[in-house]
Amino acid sequence: MIHYKLWFLHRLSSRSVFSAFFASVILMFRSRTALQLEVLALRHQLGVLQRSVKRPRLTTADRLFWIWLSRIWPAWRSALVIVQPDTVIAWHRTGFRMFWAWKSRPGRVGRPTVAADVRALIRRMHRENPLWGAPRIHGELLKLGIDVGETSVGKYMHGDGRRRPSQTWRTFLNNHVSTMVSVDFFTVPTIRFQVLYVFLVLAHDRRRILHAGVTAHPTAAWTAQQLREAFPWDTAPRYLLRDRDRIFGCDFMKQVTAMQMTEVLSPPASPWHRAYIERVIGTIRRECLDHVIVVSEGSLRGHLDRFVAYYHRSRTHLGLQKDTPEKRPVQAPAAGRIVAVSEVGGLHHRYERRAA
Repeated sequence: MIHYKLWFLHRLSSRSVFSAFFASVILMFRSRTALQLEVLALRHQLGVLQRSVKRPRLTTADRLFWIWLSRIWPAWRSALVIVQPDTVIAWHRTGFRMFWAWKSRPGRVGRPTVAADVRALIRRMHRENPLWGAPRIHGELLKLGIDVGETSVGKYMHGDGRRRPSQTWRTFLNNHVSTMVSVDFFTVPTIRFQVLYVFLVLAHDRRRILHAGVTAHPTAAWTAQQLREAFPWDTAPRYLLRDRDRIFGCDFMKQVTAMQMTEVLSPPASPWHRAYIERVIGTIRRECLDHVIVVSEGSLRGHLDRFVAYYHRSRTHLGLQKDTPEKRPVQAPAAGRIVAVSEVGGLHHRYERRAA
């Protein structure tokens, strides 16, 4: 057998495996002396070939032959010259993997694959709900009519390679928005060039204007009184956002402490840190005060009261998914014809459906 192997290695670059096998069968009928001499000649030529070719090229048929030979001949390692035993074993393992990959090819009978859109939905649910586990996501999928195994849900939850997500800043702020209010002042000139001060208290949850006070002479005591009127009977929120204006004096800060609120001061010259109330002040100016003439404190209070009522009941807000601070119901076409209702002295209108 050793002679057959050496003869095959000498001719592997020019003949196929099968032709070499049939040639080795013919050698079985030669005399022992002739066989030994041919082994010597082949060994010499193999040595010359090994010195000339540093890395011989083997075809797929050559590799299959060695794999087959290693299975039927226990001493196959002793005849190896141009390759290492570990190389032959690696060929065998590669062939084993290829065989099972072929048996496991798509379309064969087995567990059905999960559709790509369902996998994407599982990952989306996991990202948007970091507190949910596989059972919770699986239950949500069942409610959507998607029949998938709970183990498959656990498999694809982390399939995008991302680490477990935490709650987003939007989620954090939404969880605390109901406990925050903002306060601020803005000025309005009268027809006699007198400067009036408007004190606003805005709730962040539904952008509701909780209080609007008007005075010509703001003091810390007056401001503290406005705060008490805005939050009667232990209705004060947890956090109060304001700027660093000196008008919020000691009396105001004592009142905030007495109402068990925590003041959050914005950085100097940073109105965008109190964006909600700054935007409401801009809305009041653009949609009301810039179009009227204020005569006195009473006149300004009247304008503000009418606009605040319109703002709460009729004016849609982008930040509320185009709803109003006081939720406005949707009217079906069957409710009647559309009529216009005058608001804020005719500056704005509310459109409703009313039965004829």
